[in-house]
Amino acid sequence: MTLPEIYADIRRRGGVADYSARAKFHLTGTDRVRFLNGQVSNDVRRASDRETLYACVMTPKGKMSGDIMISAGADFLRLDAEPSLRESLAHRLERYIISDDAALQDVTEQTCLIHLFGEGFGRASHAVENHVSVLSSRRLGVAGFDLLMNREFFSETWRSFTQKLPVADEEMLEVLRVEAGIPRWGRELTAETIPVEAGLDKTAIDYEKGCYVGQEIISRLKSVGHVNKRLCGFVSESPLQPGMRLFAADESTREAGWLTSAVYSFGLEKYAALGYLKRGGEVLTARHPGAHGEEATLLVNVRGLPLIQ
Repeated sequence: MTLPEIYADIRRRGGVADYSARAKFHLTGTDRVRFLNGQVSNDVRRASDRETLYACVMTPKGKMSGDIMISAGADFLRLDAEPSLRESLAHRLERYIISDDAALQDVTEQTCLIHLFGEGFGRASHAVENHVSVLSSRRLGVAGFDLLMNREFFSETWRSFTQKLPVADEEMLEVLRVEAGIPRWGRELTAETIPVEAGLDKTAIDYEKGCYVGQEIISRLKSVGHVNKRLCGFVSESPLQPGMRLFAADESTREAGWLTSAVYSFGLEKYAALGYLKRGGEVLTARHPGAHGEEATLLVNVRGLPLIQ
């Protein structure tokens, strides 16, 4: 099948994706909930064995150290994050474990993670064996399930679902992610990002939970009600590229923003991107160097997120 055909099949029936490469940790100890609750932006006391909880890990200045999914096991908390955060996130969390009864264990190699999403996700709850943990999760902005298991059970479980549902590979996942307007570490989210700028106040921040690292900055931004830049969607008839600089159509020198991720959207039948907007209207120009060093300019339309519901 071609990519457009796979995309149409996923939109119609749902899909399955392998997220096993993500960094995965278990946090144990009697103080695990209290400790982690003081480190992340969401309320860890709500973590359960039924669904994932999305949260940000920050510096005292409110800038991101990473974003994680959290769930609860019988006597531990599960954490998973982008593969590139495996070492830095572990270091960041362990640095704050001082007198707490808490210990972080890296289980990346031992544990596999399969995600079912869209129309096919409902089949998960009654189609897995007892050795698979099932958690409700919205990794792609739509209802879905995470299936967690020891590596020895991966092949059998993966085969059972890929026989029924289309597989979303890395390229397809990127298309779906951009269309859903979901920021990703290393693209929209970096060590210079404040979560509110990326719209994570809607999904990853609990303003009522009390103190945590970075909370003062986040609370101040809520009071002010303004950020210097905001994550937006962009569409164009011409190919877009990460790193393109954006300018207001009537102002050629003052930068209005930049693109962070770009794909061809099969749903919109246009080129689509995520990026940050500082100023400007609904129509911007994007620039990138041409083949001989000249700057090529194209028109870009600003869209709200998600790009596709």
